[in-house]
Amino acid sequence: MLKKVITIGLAAALIGIGINVFILPFQLLEGGVFGIGLLINYLWGFKIGMTIICVNLPIYLLAFKMERSYFFNSLYGTLFTPIVIDLLLPLKGMIELPILMSACVGGMFIGTGTGLMLRYRSSPGGIDLLALLLSKHFSVNAGFFIFFIDSLILTSGLLIFKDRMMIYSLFTVVSVAFLVTVLTSFRSINAYLK
Repeated sequence: MLKKVITIGLAAALIGIGINVFILPFQLLEGGVFGIGLLINYLWGFKIGMTIICVNLPIYLLAFKMERSYFFNSLYGTLFTPIVIDLLLPLKGMIELPILMSACVGGMFIGTGTGLMLRYRSSPGGIDLLALLLSKHFSVNAGFFIFFIDSLILTSGLLIFKDRMMIYSLFTVVSVAFLVTVLTSFRSINAYLK
């Protein structure tokens, strides 16, 4: 249990660093509830973490009804991650990278954090939990569902902002989806060592 709590805390920190250090400085998007939180932050200035908590509520009510074990397993990650994101806001712009590299590195941090949580049957946000529920019922890797939903959010951002800079966000989404798929495809960490 302690190992799980520590891993989820580390994963939340990775996600918070990815968003604040690499995504926010260029006003890039990510998918899922993070992307929704970023969109709302860019449009109206609301705190990303609080927005994420509000967006998560209906999804978690559904999870409570459909799959209570996922609900309880994800509760810590879902509550802790948005708080960490808001607490790490002072890191915004701490490292200056070119936009393409920032999009990819941010995606790697977010994808690693998300993948670690999913490996422990937890989730940093509602869309990831929704992907876990769908993957269980349709026998498809959660990373594929996340990529599909993230693509919809990116398209929304592109339509709203009409800014070609949003294209760089695609690199973030691909990085996240790739790392989530890799980290959730193996049953044991020993598979990485062979």
